[in-house]
Amino acid sequence: MGAVAVPVIAGLGTAHPPSAEQDELWAGFFSGYFSGAPRALAQRIFANSGVRRRQAVVSPLLEDVSQWPTERRMRRYQVEALPLGREAVARALADAGLAADRVGLFVVCSCTGYATPGLDILLARDLGMAVDTQRMFVGHMGCYAALPGLGAASDFVTARGRPAVLLCAELTSLHLQPAGSRMDTQQIVSHALFSDAAVAAVLVPGGPGYALREVASVTDTSTADHMTWDVTDTGFRMGLSSKVPQVLSVHVRGLVEDLLTRHGTKMSEVDGWAVHPGGPRILNVVEQELALPPDGLTASRATLAEHGNCSSPTVLLILDRLRGAPRPPDRIVMLAFGPGLTLYAALLDRRA
Repeated sequence: MGAVAVPVIAGLGTAHPPSAEQDELWAGFFSGYFSGAPRALAQRIFANSGVRRRQAVVSPLLEDVSQWPTERRMRRYQVEALPLGREAVARALADAGLAADRVGLFVVCSCTGYATPGLDILLARDLGMAVDTQRMFVGHMGCYAALPGLGAASDFVTARGRPAVLLCAELTSLHLQPAGSRMDTQQIVSHALFSDAAVAAVLVPGGPGYALREVASVTDTSTADHMTWDVTDTGFRMGLSSKVPQVLSVHVRGLVEDLLTRHGTKMSEVDGWAVHPGGPRILNVVEQELALPPDGLTASRATLAEHGNCSSPTVLLILDRLRGAPRPPDRIVMLAFGPGLTLYAALLDRRA
């Protein structure tokens, strides 16, 4: 038998709906959306979110979906997600120099909308993927879904020696909740942070790009209620405990050290960090626990500022920013967090 090919991220493609400034969103909609005592708290949270601008397929400045039933939101999801996903995958394939009909596995991650036939089938059709292209849909894993998605794609590439494509597409703007008595601090935080995006990655057996060495995870099920995403009659409702950073502080260093040790790598040898910006406190905790240099999370903070928290695509947006730097990192650790409470990590090495 020949040597097993290392799965390599050979192309990335991003797609964003129109942007709005955070201050504009506050003045034009959310200052009136939050009433009574929560308004002052909300204004502080919006101002300190680390977000300067966000993207949305349904901007509240133009269209208030907060009273829409879930069925209407799901119909809109299909309308908006298809062109956004198509743009991201087409750009990733072009970046990798790969024809759509050579894709062996197409993985789609999304927790903000559901339909059957889904994005995996409709996009495979629209992009001209082969009839024997295998598909996998990953739903309701939330902000960390890109990493198990990469893991599934890389396993396929290793086992079959064929290319795979991962698409993460999230339309969080469809889930603006009705204002009123249930508008607690957790809802304010989610409405201040979340944004829409689609990002695709192409993985191939060998060649130049970022080799995916391993995907690892740890889940603290004792804190399962700290982060939730519930389907309600008026869209999906986020639950986001203020204790999440504390849980991450317990687990993140051990997860990263164990991953690096298995590959004979030291923390100091990692020159690129793609850390999911669940919010400023999340980044501060990771920076402190890993003893990162002052500029270690610059790409993560810049992505939060320019795009907000886009759920599963966000960590791929950060990876795209890192690889496009004047001096791209040689070794990258990706970290993302979500319901469970789950932490995921991946180790990448750059190949010329």
